[in-house]
Parts: sequence; C-alpha cells; structure tokens
Amino acid sequence: MATPLQHRAGHSGSRILSVATYRPRTEVGNEPIAALIDSSDEWIRRRCGIESRRRAAPDEGLVMMAAAAASKALAGAGVDPRDVSAVLVATMSHRGRATTAAPLVADALGATAAAAMDLGAACAGFPYALATADALVRGGTAGHVVVVGAERMTDLIDERDRSTAFLFGDGAGAVVVGPSETRGIGPVVWGADGSKSEVLRYDEAGILRMAGPEVFRWATSVVPDVARRALDAAGVSADDLAAFIPHQANLRITSAAAKALGLGPHVTVATDIITNGNTGAASIPQAMAALPDTSGPALLVGFGAGLAYAAQVVTLP
Repeated sequence: MATPLQHRAGHSGSRILSVATYRPRTEVGNEPIAALIDSSDEWIRRRCGIESRRRAAPDEGLVMMAAAAASKALAGAGVDPRDVSAVLVATMSHRGRATTAAPLVADALGATAAAAMDLGAACAGFPYALATADALVRGGTAGHVVVVGAERMTDLIDERDRSTAFLFGDGAGAVVVGPSETRGIGPVVWGADGSKSEVLRYDEAGILRMAGPEVFRWATSVVPDVARRALDAAGVSADDLAAFIPHQANLRITSAAAKALGLGPHVTVATDIITNGNTGAASIPQAMAALPDTSGPALLVGFGAGLAYAAQVVTLP
C-alpha cells in the first residue's frame, strides 16, 4: 500500500481584508475622443454612460500601477509583504519585456518569497483570480494572497475605432485575501463560450476589436443568469445584498442586469464606469473601492473576451 502524502491544514474560509486602487493622473473627457470618431459627447454618454476615463502616462506602467494598488491594499490590511504567500495579477494588456507581470509586482512589493503568476481571463480575470486565492487559502497552500486587476487598455485600442475608442481606460485595483473562521468569499460560478470568441478579439496587429451589438446581447443574457447561480451557490437572495458590483463594461448592461435581478433600492449598484471607463480586469476592484461606505454581502460578476464569465458573492471589507 502506497504511503499517503502529507497535506497542509487549511482554513474554514477566507475573506477580503482590504481593497485599494491606483487611478492614473490624466482624466480624459469625451470631447477629444468623439472628435476622432465623428461622434459627440452626447452619443457616447447615451451609448455606454461614460463621461470620462483615466489614461496612463508613459511613467505609469502596468506593473507600477499594479504595485501601487497592491501596496496600498497591504497597508490597509496591516499585512507585511514578507507574509504574502502569492501574488496573482489578472490582466490582458501586459506588454512588458518580461513574459508575466506578477513576478515584477511581487518584487516591487518586497514579497520576495511569494509565488507569482498572471491570470488571463480578460475582463472576467478578477473574479477568476479571487476564486483562485480563496481556494489557495482554504486549502492551506497560502496564508495571505494579493489579488490585482491591472490594465493599460488604451495600449490595445485604435483611437479611430467607433466600437472601442470611447470605452476603455487604464488603472489598477487590488485586494488582500486572508484566512477567516467563516466564508467571506462564496463559491465561484464560472464558465466560457469559446464558440463566440470572434466577437471580442485581437487583430493581427494586436489591437482589440469588438462586435459591440453581439457582445451587448451576450452580456445582457449571461450576467443575470450567472448572477442568480452565484446567489444560489452562496445561499443568499438578491434581497440580502448590500451591493452589486459587475464588471464596468457599459452602464446599460449594468442597469439591465440590476433590473433583471430585481434589486431593491437598498442595494448599492456600482457605476464607477461613469468617470473611470472600462478598465478590464481592474474594473471590479476599482468599483469596489469606490463604493460609498458600504458593508455586507456584495455580488461580483465579471465577463468579457474568451468569452469568459464568473460570479461570486463576497463580504465587503
């Protein structure tokens, strides 16, 4: 009979200890973008709800933004970087000479003993990475995990493309996940539909191309469904929620999902997209940090290229 392998003792649950963001210095309104796509401020607001977004300067690289957000999150959690077991970076826009961003972020933090890896699930990347962190902590593989969503989406867009030029912004958001006696991160409900991957893809030059109407129809269908399944998996109802924090892709998608879920007026619905644009994998933690003094359970939903999606209920820090 084979000798059984030893295993590490896990934890009853995990929770988000803190959340922080890095928002680039430069704010860009709709007018200069509209001028390049033969459009208007009014058309952009009506199409997606965005009034402005942040754009990273040359000295605001993806790793720098990710490390800045993560450093603030660690300080907020009171966790020493040397006590971090893993650094997970969700991104679709890392273009540095290093093949992955996470080891560079870990080094910048001083988390020199931490495992570090990028997670590529596009705009669903943050809930994917959060589910991974939860499993690492509960399984005993990690004590504290830094989860970062970081993007320089404006590196990926054609400024004259009427489908994408007005949507995206840059920035980073981070959380610290640690052990808890009770579960503060609910079971993830996730999936992907590769048969529709062509509607949101890179072209031969590495520029992001999107079939907007098709993506909108897919998102308004998948978000309420995966959201309901995540609520069921966590054993809570929409009435129990304090907040709804979907990926900030389009204000119309957010509004349609909130209506479909029947969210009451007591539920704070994240609308960070209005002044921050779509920041890809960074949008959920950035929107979480922007919520006005909200505590209790929040429903997170990510969705995007792949086409990938994920949702979970979490207790806000």
